[in-house]
Amino acid sequence: MTTDLPIVVGVDGSEPSLRAVDWAADEAALRGTPLRLVYASLWERYEGAALAQDLGKPSDQVMAEDIVRTAAKRARLRQADLRITTDVLPEEPEYALVREGDLAAALVLGTRGRSGVVEMLLGSVSLAVAARAHCPVIVLRGSHDNQVRAGEHGRVVVGVGERETESAALRFAVQEAGLRHATLDAVRAWRCPAHETTDHPMLSVEPARLHEEQATEVLERALKDVPADVDLRRRTVEGPAHRVLPGVSRGADLLVVGARRDKGHLGLQLGRVAHAVLHHSACAVAVVPEQV
Repeated sequence: MTTDLPIVVGVDGSEPSLRAVDWAADEAALRGTPLRLVYASLWERYEGAALAQDLGKPSDQVMAEDIVRTAAKRARLRQADLRITTDVLPEEPEYALVREGDLAAALVLGTRGRSGVVEMLLGSVSLAVAARAHCPVIVLRGSHDNQVRAGEHGRVVVGVGERETESAALRFAVQEAGLRHATLDAVRAWRCPAHETTDHPMLSVEPARLHEEQATEVLERALKDVPADVDLRRRTVEGPAHRVLPGVSRGADLLVVGARRDKGHLGLQLGRVAHAVLHHSACAVAVVPEQV
């Protein structure tokens, strides 16, 4: 599989950023697509001088050239045959990365930055990009070992929503599972509204069973066009989706969720479920825009 659209990764020299480079390099190699490394920041105004003094180099060289050069070297060591381009964009990262996503197969981001102060900023950048980008955004959950072990679990999880036809999130999850030769775990969360239950346990069984059956029907309709060669596992789980999906992400390589995009709305468009899994998932999260 090849495409001219690159995998774009935002780099900043932090440990999570280096993990994002590893993930993005593997993703680009799996897809046969170019890798684009982008450093977009105005942070040198605040901390570049101090960092430059520590390293004995000019701040602009430290904050830009050294960072993208190191990231490119790391990517080539991981995937020697990649086509790699780099760019330094002196602007706010969320705006630059969203724009980069307009011509990308996917954006890959870390969750945290170089220091405690910047961690808050980078967390907000990841959320802002995931809520605005028009391509899938893969956000790597934090880790202290500075390692990415691609395909460690052989399992991709996708949350199945209300759409009766195959969604963009499901198509992306099917593709990712195929690239990794992984099991696709399709999960539909369901709940029995409180007003439909009673105090007597025997009388509460029927409403719960009805809602579970409805969840199974929604799941089957959503999955009807999934290719037969996909190793597909269907699951209905009781509970709100924003709690169910982080729970089932344990032991997965990637959790895929959709985020509705209304063309007439200019603000953040993320949704409760995507917001929750970005904060609480046990694995990397792919937020895939769904046009409405």
